[in-house]
Amino acid sequence: MHVLKEIQQWVSIKNFTHEKVDDKSLERILEAGRRAPSAKNRQPWRFIVCRNENVREKIKEASYGQEHVGQAPVIIAACTTNIEYTMPNGQLSYPVDISIASTFMLLQSKAEGLGACMVTTFDEEEIKEILSIPYSMRIVMLLLLGHPAETPMLNTRKSLSRIVGYDHW
Repeated sequence: MHVLKEIQQWVSIKNFTHEKVDDKSLERILEAGRRAPSAKNRQPWRFIVCRNENVREKIKEASYGQEHVGQAPVIIAACTTNIEYTMPNGQLSYPVDISIASTFMLLQSKAEGLGACMVTTFDEEEIKEILSIPYSMRIVMLLLLGHPAETPMLNTRKSLSRIVGYDHW
């Protein structure tokens, strides 16, 4: 397994073909999310898979018209079922937990030969209504999945020396 190599080649895909995502690939992607670690193993997630073209179009509109949202053949709304649990440091755990699960799914999508993109700019209340998500739940992000129509250039990253401190800031 060459995880670092895959991570180094990661780029968000915002231009998808119309080719459908294979059911088995999607199942493995969802399994990757299910297997993710979470605070106290609470597994506070629920993933709503959207494949219907009309539903995806509504989600695109609720995402302020971002074209790539409607273009993706699969949209996964990564939601939390527990907005109450707070870690000992006072931070809510669900944004961390859902982000970890989503990252596992993004990595598996790459292993499946698919492109993916995280979307965090959307009207949460409108998407809750579209997907019949209970008011008390939160949508942390949308994951877009599909076959890449093109592969954009890699983004530059800060050097390790700029972002890592050993034993002090």
